[in-house]
Amino acid sequence: MEFNVLEETKTRLVFQLKGETHTFCNTLKEELNKVKGVTIATYKIDHPLIGVPEFLIETKGVEPRKALKDALKVVKKNAEEFKKEASKL
Repeated sequence: MEFNVLEETKTRLVFQLKGETHTFCNTLKEELNKVKGVTIATYKIDHPLIGVPEFLIETKGVEPRKALKDALKVVKKNAEEFKKEASKL
């Protein structure tokens, strides 16, 4: 995964996640939208085969990078829980 910032202000972050697909992007988007202070979190992939996911995060009262870090912590925790449960099968 390659993280490239395209635009960053105190309330807005636009970045690309090269090497990722809808699977990870949807999960991240859902967790971002749960973070307090995030007003919008979405992404787009212009071409389904060769497109690079581009995220937009807008916030109020929280830095966009902090919101991203908080959401990524939850995604990581959920992945670890899933791995633990799957290993029981």
